[in-house]
Amino acid sequence: MGSKPKHRPTTNKHLNRFKYTQDQAIEKPFNWSQMWRLLRYLKPYSKTLLPISIVAMLVSTIVRLVVPILIGKVAIDVAIADGDSNLLIQLVVGIAILYLLSYVGNALRIKYVNILGQNVIYDLRQHLFSHVQRLSHKFFDSRSAGSILVRIMNDINSLQELFTNGIINLLMDVVMLTGIIVILLVLSPKLALAIMVIMPIMFYISTKLRRNIRRSWQEVRIQQSRLNSHLNESIQGIRITQSFSQERENTEYFDGVNTDNFHSWRTATKKSAMFRPFVEMSNAVGTVILVSFGAFLILQGDIQIGTFVSFAFFLGMFWEPISRLGMMYNQLLMAMAASERIFEFLDEKPNVEEKHNAKELTDMKGHIEFDHVQFAYDEKRIALHDINLEMKQGETVALVGHTGSGKSTIANLISRFYDPTKGAVKIDGVDLKDATIDSIRQQISVVLQDTFIFSGTIMENIRFGRPDAYDEEVKEAARVVGAEEFIKRLSNGYETEVEERGNILSAGERQLLSFARALLANPRILILDEATASIDTETEVKIQTALRKLLKGRTAIIIAHRLSTIREADNIFVLENGRILENGSHDELMDLKGEYFELVKAQFQMLDAI
Repeated sequence: MGSKPKHRPTTNKHLNRFKYTQDQAIEKPFNWSQMWRLLRYLKPYSKTLLPISIVAMLVSTIVRLVVPILIGKVAIDVAIADGDSNLLIQLVVGIAILYLLSYVGNALRIKYVNILGQNVIYDLRQHLFSHVQRLSHKFFDSRSAGSILVRIMNDINSLQELFTNGIINLLMDVVMLTGIIVILLVLSPKLALAIMVIMPIMFYISTKLRRNIRRSWQEVRIQQSRLNSHLNESIQGIRITQSFSQERENTEYFDGVNTDNFHSWRTATKKSAMFRPFVEMSNAVGTVILVSFGAFLILQGDIQIGTFVSFAFFLGMFWEPISRLGMMYNQLLMAMAASERIFEFLDEKPNVEEKHNAKELTDMKGHIEFDHVQFAYDEKRIALHDINLEMKQGETVALVGHTGSGKSTIANLISRFYDPTKGAVKIDGVDLKDATIDSIRQQISVVLQDTFIFSGTIMENIRFGRPDAYDEEVKEAARVVGAEEFIKRLSNGYETEVEERGNILSAGERQLLSFARALLANPRILILDEATASIDTETEVKIQTALRKLLKGRTAIIIAHRLSTIREADNIFVLENGRILENGSHDELMDLKGEYFELVKAQFQMLDAI
């Protein structure tokens, strides 16, 4: 294995960085009800791949059980004892045919079991991904992208061996072991009981090891999650790391996480490896019992030599499935640790739930009301206090205030990323809790300050707003927001490939694409959350001209600190600590000389200082 890393346990500071991942050991008892839940993913294949695999397995297993009887009881005790060469030749031909049948059965079993396993893994990963996509924002607020990635990729990969080989092999070993025990008891109950006398000891010791091994594999999953979380964080923040010359610190930090992962794997494999040597020792003891007690029974005339030979065959076969069952149990423990973590996500309920009788909010006009709305992200921090506001259809409304005043929370409630703790948010008089989530969000577009650009072409990124849009519609949206000018300068224009997060584009260019994407969706409500913060003054002038035309007829909510973005809004709400202090047009609020007036004055003083 090469040189081993020195054990460098992670510090408290290190562990604290991962508290938000919630990847703690899940202490649930090992129970078959959870395993049956996992096995339900086999149901779609219960009439096709699964029965073919089982039949192929049964054919090869039955052949293996029949051959030792033919060799011992028929070939030795009958054909050789009686000197019947014809019977011996027939047996040789028959055994050859049986082995050929076994080969075909094994080949079919391996083929269809692998197809079955890959289909189940595909279904499970698709189910988990689809479920995670429907979870509320609160779920993602408390977990890193790396820890979620581990569940969807690594934990499901851990189940691959279980479904591709484990389940059918488990069934095969149980059938074989049961068949061997029955045959041995029929051939010679005395010798069978003598050989199997050590089995209770085996099961006792293996039972003692179970909980310990299971916890070790759970710890492996936790450490893998932390490793992936740190890797994701490091890659995403590589520019910050290099800017502050923290490469060495980050490498040492990774060494701590990697060392913990190494030691968790080493501990788990060390404990799991104890099982096989114990089975092999049991095999050795069984062989000694067979030779000594079997010879005694032959001398006493209780069994024939052919029976002894059959026992020798079956003894070798007897410990083989037990050994595999031991390894299978380790595999089962790994699968159980992974499935617990997968089902933890699948059991997660969205904080924003859709009523069973929710109705489609069709032909949205865009009239928004907040009726005594209170909202808290947690019990200790109330973000909005008894908010009452109205945004009329087609109005452009601005939300201003210091950081943490509740502006983005209002936008999140309108999009129903969260539900209010108290009160109601209504669009066109309909409480959003009574409407389907899709019908709400399909008619609302959100443009954030930190826009996300997907891997793909410029055309594909804009079309994300409306996948069925024609190329000309995509280009028109880009033209309207002023994005076409820089797009044409790119090497392949609209077909230029951009990597994840669009690193080849400037912050302003990425923001223009997000404008085009949002506008292509043709929303009734448009939310701009600090959407122009990353755009330079020259670009902003172009956008302001486009926005005046685009926002006409739509209800628009603008969250911004820059005066130029909000001064033409129909209504401006000034927030402070989750409360509305004042509202009105720009001129009205300036005449009021209240909080808005002070914000504007402070901004002008800052510009003068520059």
